[in-house]
Formats: sequence, structure tokens, C-alpha cells
Amino acid sequence: MAELGPRKRLALDTNLLLDMAEERDWAHEFRERFQAVGYLLLAGPTVFQELAFASLYESEPKRSLARHATARARAWGIGAFDLSSLQRGIAERFADRLLMRGLVPTEEWNDAMILAEVSLTECPLLVTSDKHLLDIDEDALRIAFDEADLASVHIVHPKRLLRAFK
Repeated sequence: MAELGPRKRLALDTNLLLDMAEERDWAHEFRERFQAVGYLLLAGPTVFQELAFASLYESEPKRSLARHATARARAWGIGAFDLSSLQRGIAERFADRLLMRGLVPTEEWNDAMILAEVSLTECPLLVTSDKHLLDIDEDALRIAFDEADLASVHIVHPKRLLRAFK
């Protein structure tokens, strides 16, 4: 993946894929505009695990949206990345650290995992509409990444990126 260059990759959170499945115009506008200028949009293992879980166990309409997002991700040009078992262990330890520090609510462990996974791929931005992620204190998060010797990840809403793009 290093040949793609870190400045041309954006990581996506589960919520953004669900927004696309819900046919939210701003979500698709974000996807189309950034892909048109050469950005690779990626989602990690925890994102796809969350979608799989939701497609089986959530109530409607989230179940249908999760199924639609999973089925359409490839057609939307969303790439998947995976982690080695070593990286997975590092991600789990870092996610636990974020929860212990109170940066992520305990019930949002998957959000902490997604942040760790994105960091391990050295992707600089996580694009999401998830309030839990967007509300994380940026400075405290940057310190946590630095202390763990992991690449920092900036969390941003797709609407904000669209505004910056214009």
C-alpha cells in the first residue's frame, strides 16, 4: 500500500458507509469528488465486522442499510485493508488505552479499534459522521498516538472536507 502515498488515502468509518447506503447526497458527493481527484477510500476490518454484525443482529432499517453498504462498497470504489496478527494486537492494546483514558466511551470499543487500525495503515484522516469520534479531544488523542508511537489520525466529517475542497 505504500506505493499509493499517504496523502492520497482516506479511511472511512462504518457510519459513513451507512450514510451512503441511506443515499445521503452529501456522503456520495464526498465520495465522488475525492475519488475524482485520485483519493483512495479505504475501510478496515472493524468497519466490515460492524457492518456484518448489523446486517444480522440490528433491527430494521439499520439491518438493511448494513447489508446494502456491504453489498455496494466495492461498486462505490471503497477499498478494504487488513492487518497482520501483530498489528491486530497493537490495535487492541491501543484501543484499550483510549478507553482507559476516557477518550472513547467504553461501549464504543469498535470506534477505538477503527482509530488504531487507521493509524497502523498510516492513513492521516478518518472520515466519519459518528458523533462519538468527532467529539474526541484532538490534543489528547494526538498525545495518545504519540505515546504509543503510532501515526496520528485526524477525525473529520465529510461535509467539512467538502467545504474545504471548494
